[in-house]
Amino acid sequence: MRAWQVGRLGEPAEVMELADVNGPVVQPGHVVVDVAAAALNFPDVLMARGEYQVRPPLPFVPGVEVCGRVVEVGEGVSGVAVGDRVVGTSAPPAGGLAERALMPAAAVFPAPKALDDAEAAALTIGYQTAYVGLVRRAGLRPGETLLVHAASGGVGSAAVQVGKALGARVIAVVGGAEKVAVATGLGADVVLDRTAVDLVSALRDAAGRGGVDVVFDPVGGAAYEASTRVIAFEGRVVVVGFAGGTIPAPALNHALIKNYSILGLHWNLYLQRERAVVEEAHRQLTAWADEGRIAPLVSQRLPFEQAVEGLTRLAQGRTTGRVVVLAPA
Repeated sequence: MRAWQVGRLGEPAEVMELADVNGPVVQPGHVVVDVAAAALNFPDVLMARGEYQVRPPLPFVPGVEVCGRVVEVGEGVSGVAVGDRVVGTSAPPAGGLAERALMPAAAVFPAPKALDDAEAAALTIGYQTAYVGLVRRAGLRPGETLLVHAASGGVGSAAVQVGKALGARVIAVVGGAEKVAVATGLGADVVLDRTAVDLVSALRDAAGRGGVDVVFDPVGGAAYEASTRVIAFEGRVVVVGFAGGTIPAPALNHALIKNYSILGLHWNLYLQRERAVVEEAHRQLTAWADEGRIAPLVSQRLPFEQAVEGLTRLAQGRTTGRVVVLAPA
């Protein structure tokens, strides 16, 4: 089969090659799928660099998030059958940037019928992270104010849509005029361009005297610090990642004085330790997709041969929403 392989560690453009390789062999507790589409994620870039917590043996095929149709079912797998159209995450080193991918059965979910292959490929990681973060961790309630950083990105755009579906007022923070238009289109009530305003002052004006009830932060650094300046009494800060490159060192005395909570979210742990949480998330997300209340923002649908270009743009922070690589023709 055709697959993009990482043969040595480095930037995707330098270390990825298109090759003919053997297809993945089904294993107990896994399924093999014909890949229809693979959504690109920053972990794909980090794995190529050797900077991710999961370090598959070389050579490996990246592509952690896929939509495909099941062609083989491993021993011990129930609830999934050959022919099922599914979404979920792959099992390194047999990732989704290939004609076929291996997927752990625990990370496989029915693909929503309302979404096409590219949209469905982009549903699992971003939207389940947003849902579990906002519902399970933060307990976001209708009428509360939600602040989303990096709101035009993959997980941020999901958080905007999930927040609106939950009945929140959403303040979106982005970087650049083009991304303002994207976040506005997603339904955010207020959109702030951090490159054009004093962020803390603008957030105070947008939030009002009551402040922000919930913060969804995949950025860290200055974004986190600004959030703590406008957090409400009994507010909740959901820490999702550190795309800004700086891991904050929270002042716990400040959390004590202002009476707010700092909540970490590692979505993949729920797959490992409490799958019922992600099953419920997927059921609700599917229902919202059927109702037209959420739809993954796919900014680019790339042919298979352009996967490296997509990962390069992602690594450089030049994408909005999700970039999806379509199956080989």
